[in-house]
Amino acid sequence: MLAISLTHYVVLSALLFSIGLFGVLTKRNAVAVLICIELMLNAVNINLVAFSKYITPADFVGQIFSIFVITVAAAEVGIGLAIIIAIYRNRLSVNLDDFDWLKW
Repeated sequence: MLAISLTHYVVLSALLFSIGLFGVLTKRNAVAVLICIELMLNAVNINLVAFSKYITPADFVGQIFSIFVITVAAAEVGIGLAIIIAIYRNRLSVNLDDFDWLKW
C-alpha cells in the first residue's frame, strides 16, 4: 500500500497554484480572477499544513499560519466583491479590459 508523502502534497500544491496563476493571467472576468487568487491561496495553505505535519509534527505553526491566510483571504474576497459590485453598478461590466479609467 502506498503512503502519501510530503512530495504528493507539494505536487498537488504546485498544480493548484499553477492553475490559479494561469487563471489570473488569462481570465478577463474580475470574479474569475478573484476565484483564481483564492485557489492560489489554498495551494499555499496546503503547503503550510503539509510542511508543518512532516517537519515539526508536534507544533501547530503551519496550521496557525493557515488560519491567518484563510482570514486574510476571506477579507480579500469581501472587499474585492464589494469593489466589483460598485464598479458593475457604474460600468455595467465586470470585464477587466473595461477598467481603463486609471490609465493615462
